[in-house]
Amino acid sequence: MSRERSKGIVAIFILVSVLFFIFILFAFFTVSKLKDTDSLGSSLIESQKNSPIAVIAIEDEIRDSKKVVEMLLAAEEEKSIKAILLRIDSPGGAVAPTQEIYEEVRRIDQKKPIYASFGSVAASGGYYIGSATRKIWANAGTLTGSIGVIMQMADLSELFKFAKFKQETIKAGRYKDIGNPGRPMTDEERAYLTDLLAGTHKQFMDDIVAVRKDRLKKDITELAQGQIFHGSEAKDFGLVDEIGGLWHAGRSIHKELKLKGRFGLRYMKPARGRIRLTDLLEEGEDTLSLLKEKMSQSAKPAFLFKL
Repeated sequence: MSRERSKGIVAIFILVSVLFFIFILFAFFTVSKLKDTDSLGSSLIESQKNSPIAVIAIEDEIRDSKKVVEMLLAAEEEKSIKAILLRIDSPGGAVAPTQEIYEEVRRIDQKKPIYASFGSVAASGGYYIGSATRKIWANAGTLTGSIGVIMQMADLSELFKFAKFKQETIKAGRYKDIGNPGRPMTDEERAYLTDLLAGTHKQFMDDIVAVRKDRLKKDITELAQGQIFHGSEAKDFGLVDEIGGLWHAGRSIHKELKLKGRFGLRYMKPARGRIRLTDLLEEGEDTLSLLKEKMSQSAKPAFLFKL
C-alpha cells in the first residue's frame, strides 16, 4: 500500500471521527433542550391541573342546565378550588335552565367566589348568568346585553290556502293552540302572550338588579330593551366591571384572593354519560332513538320562548 493511500485513509478516518463527535454533541444538546421544554410543559400542565381557580365554560345556546350545574357542584365540593371563573360565550337560550344556573351561581358564590369572563358574545341568557357573579370581565368588543325575552311564531294560513292544505284542530282550553300556524293570532291571544313575556322580562331585570343595583349607571328598564352593547359600552353602563380577557381575569382573581402557587386555570369538564349495553338491548326497536338521546343535545325540544 502506497504512503499516499495510507494518508488518505487516515484523513478519512479523522474526518469521520470529527463528524461523529459533532453529531454526538448535537444529539446531546437537542435532547437536553427537549427535556427542558418538556419540563416547562409539564410544569405548566401541573400548574393548570392543580390551579385553585376553576374555569367552567358556558357556550352556545343554553338549552339545558345539567352539565353546567354538575360542574359547579364539583367545583364547590373540591377543597383545593378557591374560586370559580365562568367563561361565557353564549347568545342566550331557554328561560328555565338559564334561571337554574343563575340560582346555583348565587348560592355557591356565598361560600366560594364566582366570577365571569365574557368571550365573543354574552347576550340575553348568557348575560343573565354572568350577572349572578360578583365581578364580570369582558373584552372591548364582546357583544353584551340583549336583555329581553322573545317568542316567534309563523302565520302560514295564506300559504295553507294556496296549497289547499286544511288543518283540523281539536282542543280543550281556549289558549291551547296559541301559535297554531294554520290561523292568525287573535288580539286576546297576543295580549296574553305579551303579558306572559313581560313577566319573564321583569324576572330577568329583577335578577340583574339584585346583584348589580349599585353598579348600574342607568335605570335597568333603559338598559333592558334588547340592545346589544360592545364590551366598552357595557362597562360604561355598569353591565360589566372590567375590560380584559380570560387570562387577565384569572390573574386578577389570583392576585385579589392572594392565592398561593403558580398562576394557572383549571378547566372543568362535564361528566361523560355512559351508554349501557342493557339499555340498548331492553329498548329493542328504539335503540337508534336512545343513542340519539344519549349522545346528542340537539335531540331535546326547543322551548316556546327564550332569553
